[in-house]
Amino acid sequence: MSDIPLHALASPNTRYVRLSNNGNLDSREDSPMSPTLNVSAAVSSRKTFRKGRRRDAYSDAEPEEEAGLLGDGERDGLDGEDGEDRVETSSQRSSLLQRVSRSSKEKDKSRSVPFRPPDKLQSHFPPNIVRNQKYSVFTFLPIVFYEQFKFFFNLYFLLVALSQFVPALKIGFIATYIAPLAFVLLVTMGKEAYDDYKRNLRDREANSARYLVLGPPDSAHDVEDAMPHTRAVPSSSIRVGDLVVLEKNQRVPADLVLLRTSDHSGTCFIRTDQLDGETDWKLRVAVPSTQKLSSDKDLLNLNAEIYADAPIKDIHTFIGTFTINSPHTSSPNDVPLVQVPKVEPLSAENVLWSNTVLAAGSAVGFVVYTGPETRAVMNTSHPQTKVGLLDQEINRLAKILCAVTFALSLALVALNGFRGLWYIYVFRFLILFSSIIPISLRVNLDMGKTVYAHQIMNDSEIPGTIVRTSTLPEELGRIEYLLSDKTGTLTQNEMEMKKLHMGTMSFGFDAMDEVAHQLATAFGTSGEHTHARLGSTATGAQLATRGRRDMSSRVRDVVLSLALCHNVTPVTNDDGTVTYQASSPDEVAIVKWTESVGLTLTFRDRTRIELQTPSGHTIAYEILDIFPFTSESKRMGIVVRDVQSSEIMFLEKGADVVMAKIVLRNDWLDEETANMAREGLRTLVMARRRLSEASYADFKQRHHAASIQLAGRNEAMAAVVADYLEKDLELLGLTGVEDKLQDDVKSTLELLRNAGIKIWMLTGDKIETATVIAISTKLVARNQYIHQVAKLKTSDEVRNELDFLQNKLDCCLVIDGESLQLCLNLFKNEFIEITTKLSAVVACRCSPTQKADVARLIRSYTRKRVCCIGDGGNDVSMIQAADVGVGIVGKEGKQASLAADFSVTQFSHLTKLLLWHGRNSYRRSAKLAQFVIHRGLIISVMQAVFSSIFYFAPIALYQGWLMVGYATLYTMAPVFSLVLDRDVNEDLALLYPELYKELTKGRALSYKTFFMWLMISVYQGAAIMIISLVLFENEFLNIVAISFTALILNELIMVALEITIWHYYMVISEIVTLIIYATSMVFLPEYFDLSFVVSVRFVWKVAVIVAISALPLYIIKLIKSRVAPAASSKLL
Repeated sequence: MSDIPLHALASPNTRYVRLSNNGNLDSREDSPMSPTLNVSAAVSSRKTFRKGRRRDAYSDAEPEEEAGLLGDGERDGLDGEDGEDRVETSSQRSSLLQRVSRSSKEKDKSRSVPFRPPDKLQSHFPPNIVRNQKYSVFTFLPIVFYEQFKFFFNLYFLLVALSQFVPALKIGFIATYIAPLAFVLLVTMGKEAYDDYKRNLRDREANSARYLVLGPPDSAHDVEDAMPHTRAVPSSSIRVGDLVVLEKNQRVPADLVLLRTSDHSGTCFIRTDQLDGETDWKLRVAVPSTQKLSSDKDLLNLNAEIYADAPIKDIHTFIGTFTINSPHTSSPNDVPLVQVPKVEPLSAENVLWSNTVLAAGSAVGFVVYTGPETRAVMNTSHPQTKVGLLDQEINRLAKILCAVTFALSLALVALNGFRGLWYIYVFRFLILFSSIIPISLRVNLDMGKTVYAHQIMNDSEIPGTIVRTSTLPEELGRIEYLLSDKTGTLTQNEMEMKKLHMGTMSFGFDAMDEVAHQLATAFGTSGEHTHARLGSTATGAQLATRGRRDMSSRVRDVVLSLALCHNVTPVTNDDGTVTYQASSPDEVAIVKWTESVGLTLTFRDRTRIELQTPSGHTIAYEILDIFPFTSESKRMGIVVRDVQSSEIMFLEKGADVVMAKIVLRNDWLDEETANMAREGLRTLVMARRRLSEASYADFKQRHHAASIQLAGRNEAMAAVVADYLEKDLELLGLTGVEDKLQDDVKSTLELLRNAGIKIWMLTGDKIETATVIAISTKLVARNQYIHQVAKLKTSDEVRNELDFLQNKLDCCLVIDGESLQLCLNLFKNEFIEITTKLSAVVACRCSPTQKADVARLIRSYTRKRVCCIGDGGNDVSMIQAADVGVGIVGKEGKQASLAADFSVTQFSHLTKLLLWHGRNSYRRSAKLAQFVIHRGLIISVMQAVFSSIFYFAPIALYQGWLMVGYATLYTMAPVFSLVLDRDVNEDLALLYPELYKELTKGRALSYKTFFMWLMISVYQGAAIMIISLVLFENEFLNIVAISFTALILNELIMVALEITIWHYYMVISEIVTLIIYATSMVFLPEYFDLSFVVSVRFVWKVAVIVAISALPLYIIKLIKSRVAPAASSKLL
């Protein structure tokens, strides 16, 4: 917009200051107001509008500052000399300093920053430091220890390990208690330290990146030099008010107002994929006044300031102004009459947000926000560490086991009559029974999670899947709610123009050749293109008066309008090919379509569009105004002037719901929009209005006046556009664009729904399109009633809708963002209670924050597992708020994928991830956890029986290497083979998704199954110990040999009984473990009498004990499989 004049709003406080011949301001005595006072008064009067600031904002200023503010008798003119310039600037700075200090007291973070601000003002704002580290050198150990010891398991074992340093409590090797805990802690600390070190490296790289900052010259030689003086500074040293020079492909270090670009039009492109996840380039516009300066050096001499509102999260909104306090006088040929101060509005299109990348050319920006105040940092939420439901359940069981241990210890001491140092005996028993809570459980589970992650990432049927959070694979087997984004997740985000409807004419995808033919006819394929163009306006007007126009003329009007009304820019790549860049794929699809029918976009900048007609001629249009698309307005408009005929047109396209009220009355728009929506097409209405020079000039004046308001700016500008332009538009046509569905989306959603998962679609799209996609993806079952809720305003309306839904829970709810927010504000609990019972919910026009809020609400209300899946930067907050976040690597970049717990390449991979890998991970970990607890319980029961028989003495039954070997060499491999178990094969799991419903009930690991394993452990431990004591011979050593051998064999048999389907690893691990145990007997003569071990007596006694402990369980399992078989076994 550099060439578009923006008129300042006239006010009684502004004066026109005449320039003298030497370029200085004339200070004649007869002027009604001294220029200094004039400027200051004008600035201060403008500032009174800002957030209730009044003149009393300066009431506590120092006397010399007050003199500077109100004008000084000695300084009745603004001389061009440096000294007096400095005096004036310092007075303005002091006033600004005063205002900043006062605003900081009021916690108002809005700011007015002059060019070349003083250090004191810059120090008020936070440093520009990126810090994503979780720890510092001092906080690392305390935080890591807290995170580890808040788990009951680890805290319990820490206390047990510490007790071994007390001589009275010492039992066996200290290493047996300390080594497992130390191993777990060291692995965790190493992982955390490595992750944080990598974060630190990334932070240091970002903070040390060098940037060029414009500054005053260092020497007289530099003053004469035409090039501005620059100095290279690290990103962390950039401060508010600095002028930063950016080159192509350089990351933007802070939030900058764009002042100048290398492109003469004052525009540049940026890539925002790291900010909002969108891969399309965005167009940004430099401030017109600064773009017109002859060089970057002139910025250093500019007496101007930038006002910026307080920092907020919204990356699509920025309210600010650019004010020139005194005119720039670099040339003696300047216009002699200028308005002071000159105010220009600033919006989001004038700002480069931090963490975006300059895609082409170079630019100079003015820093307005740094560090934590930048939009990028404000939109970054540090995700909390996610803990799986299985881990929480095991932690609860550990507390029960601890209570059992304490009760058992106390019972044994009580049975002994609390004799002697009974409290010491209680502690010794507690330590003896510490194996009831096995620390090896954490090690086994963590190793199991690693195996599951490896299996997921190496599954050839879901290539490219990445497990980013290895602690959550079991959660995939417990999902009950799936919250999905639409565009790019359920659809491919690949748009294609499929239909053009013009009231009496309609062109389908297969009839586009006819459109091309009509267009060629309209523009004329002969060389007499110019005459055809010039005469077209009159011809069109004459035909319009008769009520109809010929077909080719109407086709030309609609195609030409579509080729002009957009924000698409053609960009020539290094290899000579041309790609279209725009923030919306819909627009690119339409521009590609106009190219395919013969009208090609060849050039576009801020002020001009050039098109190539079917005959090869170029037609040019001057861009006068652009009104970009917003989610609130749901439309975009453009005012263009035909360079040849000077005809001014206002073109607008948008959603049918808003355009229907703007266009002239017609009888076909609503019906055709509904028809296209049923076909799954995204619809846009195209309309036009011709403007006279006078009406456009009137509009322009009113619009600029509204644009420099600080309060209610957007509303005022929209009101002017509605009054002057958006009236009685001529309806040209209706377009239908198809967003292709992702591969296998229909079958995936059907499978997930059959698996008992309730699916919600949260999208930023309009209700009509979302409803169509919900039907076409089979999110809504065939013949299911769809209930649409939109534009709710009152609590009564909300209550009526909720009452209706309560009585019709089999329907699919489609609700817009506004109504959703109202429901959550007024009836949060009732709304969530009813909607969570529905099979499908579609929420439209959702902001990223709303998506995350919905995920959190479902989690907190239902206490069920919620999975969120998305592909864009706007889905990150939702993904992080879920129990399990899945990111799709899509066209919108990798931001969602990087923030997620699991990354997939397409939506259909979710089926196998949940129904197969989720099923296996959960069932295996549940079985493994209970078996490891059983392994610890059985040996503790044996210890209790042994102590009871031997006068309740706290003496260890097994000591030293036997205890070390029991949890490692003798049982670990067979027990760990449970992580490869499966109850059904893969094909059955995917063929019968109903099997997944069983998992969500959490029956694989519950209090019921836990107490069953507890009873099994008590029976087996007591049986082995009591029968060993009955059968033992003369020596105590024989009891140890018989009972320990029976215990090891019992555990190996139990693994074989527990595994559903035997596999090679399990069989090999059982045989190898048996060989290792038999071999170790030779090397442990203090525990095993070899002459007794190889005797027949030893063999038959062990066989009897094992038969009594394991055989009844096998018989019970056999009967149960016949009487009450598992659901999965019926399919085998």
